[in-house]
Amino acid sequence: MFDVFGSVKGLLKIDSVCIDNNIFRLHYKATVIILVAFSLIVTSRQYIGDPIDCIVDGVPLNIMDTYCWIYSTFTLPNHVNGRVGKDVVQPGIRSHVDGKDEVKYHKYYQWVCFVLFFQAMFFYLPRYIWKTWEGGRIKMLVLDLDCPIISEECKTDHKKILIDYFATNLHTQNFYAIQFFLCELLNLVNVIAQIFFMDYFLDGEFSTYGSDILKFTEMEFEDRDDPMARVFPKVTKCTFHKYGPSGSIQKLDGLCVLPLNIVNEKIYVFLWFWFLFVAVLSVLNLVYRTAIMVIPKFRLLLLKVRSRLVPQDEVEIISKKFQIGDWFVLYQLRKNIDPLIFKELISDLAKKLDGKESV
Repeated sequence: MFDVFGSVKGLLKIDSVCIDNNIFRLHYKATVIILVAFSLIVTSRQYIGDPIDCIVDGVPLNIMDTYCWIYSTFTLPNHVNGRVGKDVVQPGIRSHVDGKDEVKYHKYYQWVCFVLFFQAMFFYLPRYIWKTWEGGRIKMLVLDLDCPIISEECKTDHKKILIDYFATNLHTQNFYAIQFFLCELLNLVNVIAQIFFMDYFLDGEFSTYGSDILKFTEMEFEDRDDPMARVFPKVTKCTFHKYGPSGSIQKLDGLCVLPLNIVNEKIYVFLWFWFLFVAVLSVLNLVYRTAIMVIPKFRLLLLKVRSRLVPQDEVEIISKKFQIGDWFVLYQLRKNIDPLIFKELISDLAKKLDGKESV
């Protein structure tokens, strides 16, 4: 398993050619690294450490630990707020009557490490789709123009190749841009779906988990209802049934300590705020992308900002001739080409397009 996680270190590498943007990288780089790191931490505690310790009279401890880990433990939600040591043994722990007291089973903790890892895979999926669709186009177009030290002959030849490419493929690259925009939309859909999934995984507790913790920190000590104790209890109950000496079925109530939940509660607090942060930025990015698609003057403004060294009239000539796909490819090239070379490219491209008949 460590070999699997070790391969993720490739995500830390800086790409030689940029084919996306910072918001996109938040999904497939930062979030994937965070999720895999958390999965690795939980895995090490779960399979190398001691994730559960249970005690009950008449049952060997190792058997009780294994049984309660497999069949899950439970707490009593109606008794989470009692005074520890007086009303309850621990939050949610006291004697109960079957059928009368509400019982909440906690089955998630065996699956946390796997769920985190598969969530990381889904966050990487839009990047994989985009790389497949992109097919290395930007890398092929950049050639050696990302390096400021290049012979004049090579620079002239490569610029001519790019200019001919744009002139030949004018108005034919819209689908390429739409594919990228769809992958950005998929990023947003994925992070929202992940929030709903984690809410389902934690029995409806995740959606308000972070806000509940913020409220908890502002309460008076005696009035506090710790949401972490409710969602990730450190002490739980477990019922073990066995045959007695006469063949009757005996019911034994045990107490279980879950040290792994100390880690789980902190992980999901961080994930609540992180996923909210990524989702908000993704929504803003969607608004930004919509403006790019429907407002040509906004595309012109962005291209001017990216091309400060280029005469503005030349940028306007290009913007008038280009559709969204042409603009997007040129904008991506600007991220990868040396600014001085890009200035010359824009000037030559503007002259080429201005000399053409209207297309």
